[in-house]
Amino acid sequence: MSHDCAACPLPSYTQFASPELVGPIVYEGHDRADDPAWRESGAATLDDYARWCGHLCGLTCFRMALGPAAPSLFELRDGALKFGAYTEDAEGEIRGLVYAPFAEYAREVHGVGATVHRHLSVDEVIGLLDEGRTVMASVHFEIRRPQRPAPGRGGHLVLLTARTPDGRLHFHNPSGIDAATRTAALAPEHFEPFFAGRGVSMY
Repeated sequence: MSHDCAACPLPSYTQFASPELVGPIVYEGHDRADDPAWRESGAATLDDYARWCGHLCGLTCFRMALGPAAPSLFELRDGALKFGAYTEDAEGEIRGLVYAPFAEYAREVHGVGATVHRHLSVDEVIGLLDEGRTVMASVHFEIRRPQRPAPGRGGHLVLLTARTPDGRLHFHNPSGIDAATRTAALAPEHFEPFFAGRGVSMY
């Protein structure tokens, strides 16, 4: 994995309000409620922030795709909820991002074209990037440590933004633990083992 800012005109954001706490939160059990920057997320309360921030990788991707003038993360969350892009079961477990209602939300509220891809190959991702689309792709969160064998596919969303001149896939990771993993590039064959073969393209 390598860092290549020339291919990343879009901003890089993390789903947790304090970027330096991503590593401690995801690997060391750091309490999400102990985030001094939580208000920057737009959450109304600390409890709301702590409960939701771990589920907002997809909307963090969308916020990056919208560019520097994007609404706050929790403003996007509130809007997406109205379209059913997240659901809660009887036990209060949060489910989502649900692609189809999210795509409707993106189109109706933000004027962003969004196409759901339930079956998507890496070659098709490359084609979409070459058309000028960004692609929210379902990957395993351990894509931030690609030197290790992929432990699975899917469960986390990253925003693919472009192909680099040497053919690598450039992406922004909402749960990257440092600058090099928040804005990164991987060769297609190194990206593929983490990729679940589905996502949403935006244009």
